[in-house]
Amino acid sequence: MPLRAKVASSVSRTAAALSRAAGRGDGSVIGGWIGLKIDPELLAHLAAGRAIGLVSGTNGKTTTTRLAAAAVGVLGRVATNSYGANMPTGHTSALAKAGATPYAVLEVDEHYLPQVLEATNPRVVALLNLSRDQLDRAKEVAMMAQLWRVALAEHPDVKVVANADDPMVVWAAATAGAVTWFSAGQRWHDDSWVCPECGSAIARADNQWWCAGCPLRRPEPQWVVDEDGVVDPTGAWHKVVLQLPGQVNVGNAATALALAAEFGVRPMDAVSRLAMVTSVAGRYAQVVRNGRNIRLLLAKNPASWLEAFDMAEQAPTLLSINARDPDGLDTSWLFDVDFSPLRGRQVLITGDRAYDLAVRLEVNDVPFLHVATLNAAIASVPPGRLEVIANYTAFQDIRAELDRVN
Repeated sequence: MPLRAKVASSVSRTAAALSRAAGRGDGSVIGGWIGLKIDPELLAHLAAGRAIGLVSGTNGKTTTTRLAAAAVGVLGRVATNSYGANMPTGHTSALAKAGATPYAVLEVDEHYLPQVLEATNPRVVALLNLSRDQLDRAKEVAMMAQLWRVALAEHPDVKVVANADDPMVVWAAATAGAVTWFSAGQRWHDDSWVCPECGSAIARADNQWWCAGCPLRRPEPQWVVDEDGVVDPTGAWHKVVLQLPGQVNVGNAATALALAAEFGVRPMDAVSRLAMVTSVAGRYAQVVRNGRNIRLLLAKNPASWLEAFDMAEQAPTLLSINARDPDGLDTSWLFDVDFSPLRGRQVLITGDRAYDLAVRLEVNDVPFLHVATLNAAIASVPPGRLEVIANYTAFQDIRAELDRVN
């Protein structure tokens, strides 16, 4: 690297280490921010010489990236932004911290994908899904698909692994030079009823979808989730054993295997590594406190709440909602979530915007109890399982509360 980049990289690592030592966070943002201030081209310099995979989408990025990094790890050391800092500052910090590694798998915020594509020249990009998120500042879903579509057209040499079940992703990936399709399912349809190409209705039947007014339709996938396993392009079935809950994570595993295959990793060599992933940036973590087995699930938008309800056991459930800057300030999306699956279980609510959640639960006829703290919630439920579902900063608040010594 040029001398300036070497200095910037060294300063980035030092700043991140000081942040961690001071208890100010993991340093995954501040290190990259300072490094890029010294050398605006630092990310490109750090990416040079590595085989890189990028993972982007509205939901599942962090988990899929963690699984993909484990799969690519069959080949050697892999740099990754495992704490979910998914903008260029986080990528820069992750690569600087990792040092010289032959491989990198990076989670990328969907807004920043064009910029990171340009800076890193990746071998492969995995496109998971597109749905509404942070309505006060995020682009409409069709606009995000258009952003991806233009960026991929400008990088025809980049291989793409894309979700055949999401019409928005299929349309966005249509300009790519080479696409491998996977089928992981799409339970959330409310952002893809209208064709992004012609505006006609999207029709669905028997796991297929097609546009009523133009040739856009579901492509035939090469990688398919089949019950508790994945079928690869040769037709071979691989059993997937995960320590992460929910069918959605089998889909994330299929994506990880498809991405790793672009690096030359055989599925039979990678599947056992997926089982080693137990928690992803605190998500799915289980903590025992006062006789309660507390499991943490992150849900930040309507699509991910739908999946969280699928993962959660029939047990007392604490819901927590904030509306701080990282969450998005608009909580109207709560009315796009069907909370009826929570009927019949003990439901507790907390967080900065617990009353917004209370109104939504009242509309859905879901009884609840408001509690001020996690400890109050623990005291309100019997010994056994307590499921906790929270959006981003509420999730971090609860993690911090669990980390405190009683």
